[in-house]
Amino acid sequence: QVQLVESGGGLVQAGGSLSLSCAASGRIFTINDMGWYRQAPGKQRELVATITKGGRTNYADSVEGRFTISRDNAKNTVYLQMNSLKPEDTDVYYCYFRIVNYFRREYDSWGQGTQVTVSS
Repeated sequence: QVQLVESGGGLVQAGGSLSLSCAASGRIFTINDMGWYRQAPGKQRELVATITKGGRTNYADSVEGRFTISRDNAKNTVYLQMNSLKPEDTDVYYCYFRIVNYFRREYDSWGQGTQVTVSS
């Protein structure tokens, strides 16, 4: 079993910055894609940013230029640096790992979610 633990959420003023992190532990051979998603009540979960094992990144148009995703493969950790935050960024943020176990089985794993609130 793999456990993903998120940290770094909180309350910040518009224009401010916040950093999220998510670390995986458990029986992990490797992690392919990592990512961050967010979801507001009554809405579908949406992609924020992804990063491949080799470091290739992809961002939602709404966060392009403001957010930066990074990863530390040795620590099984993904980060999200959020700058120039806007009230519309207010959401619960979930980290996502594409896990490969020692049997070479691939599966998705999600963090518990962390609340990000941006005040105007």
